[in-house]
Amino acid sequence: MQVALAPRANRVGQVGRLLLHYFEMCIPMCIGFAVGDAAYFWAAGLLGYNEPFTELPMLSVLLVTVSMTAPMTAWMLYRGMPRRAVWEMTASMPVLAVLLLMLGWLALAPMGNLALLEHGLMMPVMLVPMLLHPGFYAGHVHATREANR
Repeated sequence: MQVALAPRANRVGQVGRLLLHYFEMCIPMCIGFAVGDAAYFWAAGLLGYNEPFTELPMLSVLLVTVSMTAPMTAWMLYRGMPRRAVWEMTASMPVLAVLLLMLGWLALAPMGNLALLEHGLMMPVMLVPMLLHPGFYAGHVHATREANR
């Protein structure tokens, strides 16, 4: 009976590590967008823009991308993640920004909503590289690499 439960416990542990890694990446992203948005709205207000997401949609998408991606990337590098994993996850963020801008340029999404859409989609998009390499993000591959050093 213990033999049957061991793989399930292992799978539960892997899912737990995957979720832990996901939330570890979400925290710096949330801090980044909170600080970034506050600074952006303050600076835009000084320049006479009361609704910068609506009035400056392309700049807003660019700044949201940077303010959310930079802290996540820095955290991954600090944690010693392999560079390939860091750059895969980092690349998913500007890809989202370009796709959103294309939707706006094609009038398939209102330009004034793009920055808000990006806020909401950045974290789910971050799951794409994680789900492409679940063994790594669940700690399985990483643990193997550590053992081989």
